[in-house]
Amino acid sequence: MIIRKLKEEIKKYDRPENKIDAQQFFKEKLKVRYVLKTPIARKISDRLYREHKNLSKAEIFKLCEELLEKGEGMGRMLAFEWAFKRRHEFTKSDFSRFETWLKKYVNGWGSCDHLCSKALGQIVYQYPELTQKTKKWTKSKNRWMRRAAAVSLIKSASKGQGLEDVFETADMLLIDNDDMVQKGYGWMLKDSSNIFRDEVFKYVLKNKQKMPRTALRYAIEKLPEDMRRKAMKKDC
Repeated sequence: MIIRKLKEEIKKYDRPENKIDAQQFFKEKLKVRYVLKTPIARKISDRLYREHKNLSKAEIFKLCEELLEKGEGMGRMLAFEWAFKRRHEFTKSDFSRFETWLKKYVNGWGSCDHLCSKALGQIVYQYPELTQKTKKWTKSKNRWMRRAAAVSLIKSASKGQGLEDVFETADMLLIDNDDMVQKGYGWMLKDSSNIFRDEVFKYVLKNKQKMPRTALRYAIEKLPEDMRRKAMKKDC
């Protein structure tokens, strides 16, 4: 029923002005090229959630997994949004469910960042000891798992928490040759610099000879201009 309702809602907005060409944001070939604009997608998500908000967390998570199995791209978006809406009920044991979703359903940077910036990032923020599990993802052959190791720490870093974990994760990913992973840990360092500016700058200077330029540029994006110049300067 939830899949049918989702398709009905999407059909209501199936007009060119409500869609964007998603292929421009991805290198890999997408199965579905055109997607609904984010505000419209969120409007659909919120409307459908209101119909189910009185369900228990377990029932909502069951619906999320139905959406992940059968709802394609829009279904993933709803599932990750809905799981996050129950964040006040998260327990540490929910981490294994979100980790399974990451392994099974994430197949691009969009879905990776959506899950990690919401449900996964939130549970790691609530239970900082879970970073011992996320650090293990840095050794995965799956590029999205490695990216997730960094992106799942952004929520914590933005709240002034877990800088040591941020640097340890960056160390583990430092010379990763995948640009999606480089951008992921560069983003993690960049957002950490909002609160820990001097510490991030010092980390970048220490590692800039080994750090890929893609990661370096992301990491220093929010630093003052003089710091950026020093970080980008090639040492003799």
